[in-house]
Order: sequence, then structure tokens, then C-alpha cells
Amino acid sequence: MWVIVGLGNPGNKYSKTRHNIGFRVVDLLSARWGIAVEKTDMYLIGRGNIEGRGVTLLKPLTFMNRSGLAVRKVLKAMDIISDNLSESLIVIHDDIDIDTGIIRIRRRGSSGGHRGIDSIIREVGKGDFIRVKVGIGRDREVPVEEYVLSNFGVSDKNVIKDAAINAANAVTAIINNGVEMAMGEYNRLNRKQEVTKGL
Repeated sequence: MWVIVGLGNPGNKYSKTRHNIGFRVVDLLSARWGIAVEKTDMYLIGRGNIEGRGVTLLKPLTFMNRSGLAVRKVLKAMDIISDNLSESLIVIHDDIDIDTGIIRIRRRGSSGGHRGIDSIIREVGKGDFIRVKVGIGRDREVPVEEYVLSNFGVSDKNVIKDAAINAANAVTAIINNGVEMAMGEYNRLNRKQEVTKGL
């Protein structure tokens, strides 16, 4: 059973912000695979199948810097918190150090300063879970906290729409073919995109 977590902040105020791209990808997976989510006091959760494999979709409602509380609660309830999380947990989140629209898959690592990832590592006690990172770029003239909570500009809307679809496809590839094959496909594709941008 895979647990697929999209990170974001609850409420209409934040729904279209850069920080909520993880929520958007989970919404796509929910619609694509017919997995309805239900609201609890701590998260939105839905159970179903992707390519015939059991999955749990999760959107924490604890705000970004406390995302780990919801993740830990669900993993504990499913009795997989002590397992190798790289075989059971995928977290989708924004990354300001990656160009807007670029997708990167990582098997494990540090938080890289992302407060949602930091919270999950702190609560589950390890960082060996898969991350699907969606690049949101950065504006060095704007403080990071302000930038991630701003909406995408008009010029980025189509780019980020495609990126959300690619991230949902990447999650499906991980479940279907394994993380190594998915990394080879999507990380290589994105390197080509970055080279093209530089020309």
C-alpha cells in the first residue's frame, strides 16, 4: 500500500498559491483514478487503486509546517511507520530551487529547507521517503515566505498546469515501474528541458 501525500495549506486563500502544488497534484490523481477523499479534523484522505495497486491519498490540513502530524497519524494507523518508507511513502511538494515547471524525483534526502518536509522527517523520524518535487522557481527580490504564498503569474499558469500533470504521471510511474525507472525517465527528461531553456 502506497501513501501519497500532497503538501499545501488548507483554505481558499491558499488554493492557487505556489506552496499548494502538492494539493493540486493529489486532486488530479483523485479525479483521474476515481478516488474520493473525505475530510477529517486533520486531513483529507481517500483510499483506492492506481494501476491496480492500493493507495491512500492524503492532504494534511494542519498547515505546511505541521504536515508531519497528519502523515505520522496515518502511517501509524496503517502500521507502516517503522517500514522502509521509500517503498510506501511518496510526498509531492514545491521546490523554489528548481525552475518553474520542472519535475524531479528523489528517493530520500534532507528537507532542503522546506518546512513541510522538515515536519514529516521530524515526526516520522527518518527521511527515507520518495519526493516528487515540482519546481516553482524563485524571485530573489521577494522574501521566500511571501513568494511561496503568492499565486502563479499569468505566464506560468499553463506551465504549472502541465507540471502538475507530469507530477501525477511521475507518481503513477513510481507505483507502476519503481522509483529507479521513474527517476531515470523524469529526471532525464527534465535535464533536457533545462538545457533547452538555456539555449
